[in-house]
Amino acid sequence: MKIVIQRVSRAQVSVGGELIAKIGHGLMILVGVVDGDTTDDMEWLAQKAANMRIFNDDAGVMNRSVVDVGGEILAVSQFTLAASTKKGNRPSYIHAAGHELAVPLYDAFCDRLSHYTGRPTMKGIFGADMQVELVNDGPVTIIVDSKLKV
Repeated sequence: MKIVIQRVSRAQVSVGGELIAKIGHGLMILVGVVDGDTTDDMEWLAQKAANMRIFNDDAGVMNRSVVDVGGEILAVSQFTLAASTKKGNRPSYIHAAGHELAVPLYDAFCDRLSHYTGRPTMKGIFGADMQVELVNDGPVTIIVDSKLKV
């Protein structure tokens, strides 16, 4: 499982011109589920994202988590994070998990984020053609892969 965490001043997701979810200061997280991912991968990433210290403290040092700053979270599924670009110029998505694995792990990831932060996690619509808008604050962008945790 892979996530891309972006510290944002605001973010939103729309489908077909309809606003689905919107947040202010916090984290925009893109979530990619790969074949073979487990609830252990999901749990590790949810805890990592909720506790990652990428917000500034009073001294201007990135030393606070989204929980510490009372930030919001918007999590959007993105199968393209599973892209393989080893050969040619057309990415292959052969390793992206199918709906039967990806949907439950994405939903569980969002639920666990809510548990760890004590706030609801806003979500996109799995599998929809979404338009995502965000203002990256910093910019701060962190990529985390559960397969690289050891």
